Amino acid sequence: MDEVLWKAITRCDPHYDGKFFYGVDTTGVFCRPSCKSRNPKRENVRIFLTINEAVSANFRPCKRCSPDHLRWPNEDLTHHVVELIESRYQESLTLPKLADMLHMSPYHLHRTFKRVTGQTPAQFLKNTRLKTAKHLLAETDKTISDVAVAAGFPNTAHFSTAFLKQYGLTPSAYRCQHTPNFTLGR
Repeated sequence: MDEVLWKAITRCDPHYDGKFFYGVDTTGVFCRPSCKSRNPKRENVRIFLTINEAVSANFRPCKRCSPDHLRWPNEDLTHHVVELIESRYQESLTLPKLADMLHMSPYHLHRTFKRVTGQTPAQFLKNTRLKTAKHLLAETDKTISDVAVAAGFPNTAHFSTAFLKQYGLTPSAYRCQHTPNFTLGR
């Protein structure tokens, strides 16, 4: 076996995922190079260029690393989480709920999302809700309470506090500044 491939396996290098797979003769399982399972003995390892090659050689996919694409690479996972949050921000979305939707552990989801985006899923959710609220405040005549509900906040007080902290203005003050014909008595 090539030394580069062996190092990729022993270092669990994700850069080689999709370029090759390795099977372990003693277990009958094949993995991605980034799999965090225990390092096999080098003499028991077989290299495959495709999943079909591994399956044809009677190896089954590892349940940990899901080399048969049941688990997304980090960027795809993050993109999927962003789509979920942007389409369902009005719902009560918690980290465990998101993780359950994606069939993964909350810890892995949190760590991966933060590593790729620089923010936690909860921060992204809050920012999505606040952006929606800004738009609704400037473009509609909904009450502050209705804006809070439409943006997915559990209550008006929570919404007002988060909005003030993020933008330095209360929702009412923001609306006054961004809608020229708006009056507070409205």
